Amino acid sequence: MTNARPTTTHRRRSPRRIARKPLAGSLAVAALLGGAWYATAATDNGDSGSSTASGTSASPSVSSSASAEAAAQGSPSTTGTATASASAKTSPKAVAKTSTTARTATGTLSPTSTTVALAAKFPYLTAGYNNARQWTRTTTAVAPDGTLRVAWPAADGVHVTPLNAAGLRSGADTVVKSAKEVGGLVAHNDGFALLTRVADTNKWKETAAAIVRYTGGKQTFRTKLTGTASNDTSPGLDGQLTWNGSKYGAYFVVHGAGGFADGHFGDKLAYVSAKGAKLSGGWSWGCSHNEGIALHAETSGAFTSLCFDDWRSGLFVSTGIGAPDVAPVVQREQCWAGYCGGTFPGRTGDLVKSATGRYATAFASRGAASAKKNAADSSGRGWTVTPKTSTHQVAVAFLANRNSGPGKAIYLTSTAGTENVDVHIAPYGKDRLLVSWESLKGAKCNAGTCTGTFTGTHLRLIDWNGKAQGADKVVTARISGDIAVLKNGTLTWAYAPVTPTYATPLNGTSPTTTSLRIARLTP
Repeated sequence: MTNARPTTTHRRRSPRRIARKPLAGSLAVAALLGGAWYATAATDNGDSGSSTASGTSASPSVSSSASAEAAAQGSPSTTGTATASASAKTSPKAVAKTSTTARTATGTLSPTSTTVALAAKFPYLTAGYNNARQWTRTTTAVAPDGTLRVAWPAADGVHVTPLNAAGLRSGADTVVKSAKEVGGLVAHNDGFALLTRVADTNKWKETAAAIVRYTGGKQTFRTKLTGTASNDTSPGLDGQLTWNGSKYGAYFVVHGAGGFADGHFGDKLAYVSAKGAKLSGGWSWGCSHNEGIALHAETSGAFTSLCFDDWRSGLFVSTGIGAPDVAPVVQREQCWAGYCGGTFPGRTGDLVKSATGRYATAFASRGAASAKKNAADSSGRGWTVTPKTSTHQVAVAFLANRNSGPGKAIYLTSTAGTENVDVHIAPYGKDRLLVSWESLKGAKCNAGTCTGTFTGTHLRLIDWNGKAQGADKVVTARISGDIAVLKNGTLTWAYAPVTPTYATPLNGTSPTTTSLRIARLTP
């Protein structure tokens, strides 16, 4: 556990926490169609098949009726006035198969997809710093038996949708009532475990972090990970949840509610048993204002973890130690609120382990033209980093083991004036890695956030030295949430079937959709 650090004058309440709260008002239809994000059926170039069934479909193109129906889904969300309800008793009819099964794309970097109808409205956007547009996180997880679970938030709580291995709905949603965020998901054969936020009593009137376990459709435990006894809350998780077969690891942001860290932000790593009991290990206060969290379960010892720390200004290895001054540096970055490329749920946090024990991570980076200790910080821990570029470029880094710092980060992009967001990395077959990101040309940036013209989702294969294994492919299927890896190596994830734009900030509540695309990509 890390030592309790004294507070400093810059440990202020994070403006990001304010920005992420639901905004009053709504998006007018004219605004939605004239530059804001709007709901419309996506056209996945790699999709195949053309038939639809109740609740599930596989299609390569957009029909006029589908476009009209999807456009109607652009109504404002009621997320800000969520009400508790019982688990969904009805859902879109489960379908065993489509009449034309989507063909598996092998080695072509062409994702296929099915469409799953939702039992509630999903507000698919989140306002970040400067109201920057970000995809609301969805998390896809695979159980040992190959079945899938997809978690997504709605007004009545977090929904967990069961799918079969082909990505088709296999039953009704389980609704975790009054839960506020998808912070991580573990799929089990008999249910799931969800890292989320639940109601709590504290001086800030904020939520508590909690792991909620469902077995056979019923809640079997709900373990709060913050509270009065530990002087902390969690108004925004930005978290990860992992499982090693015997215990869970939950890594998330905390807000001090008393004690040495009162009013300041840090992060916490907690371990919980299969039955919901809190275990030893982890830490109560680690990286400060953590702007990006990665966690990988290990069979023994501390789970491997990375954090973006704004105090120390950069990406660090925090495995087993939180983030003391001796933490290995992955990359120095200007990591103040809104500037750091590893920010926000679903935009980073991927950490891939190779068969030989190496690790790979990818992130959006502005680099460092200079990095030095902050003379104004009396603690001696603060750093000041001057970024090298005005926009974020895609970087990958490799760790020799779970405790070591890597060599120099490898940059996959370098175009001036192009902003790159939603960076992800996943294993692709036995010896390659898939890196994905969304690009914005003509970027105009302010305080670390950028607007620009969306130019597509980029896919690139690299080897474990960062060398490109072919040209980039730009696809319409987006990767906007956590990716699950099936036993045969197939990657699968869920995303909202809407046409993106990053042209303007998100002003008002999020538009909603009543369907998700379940994408699949097989090496």
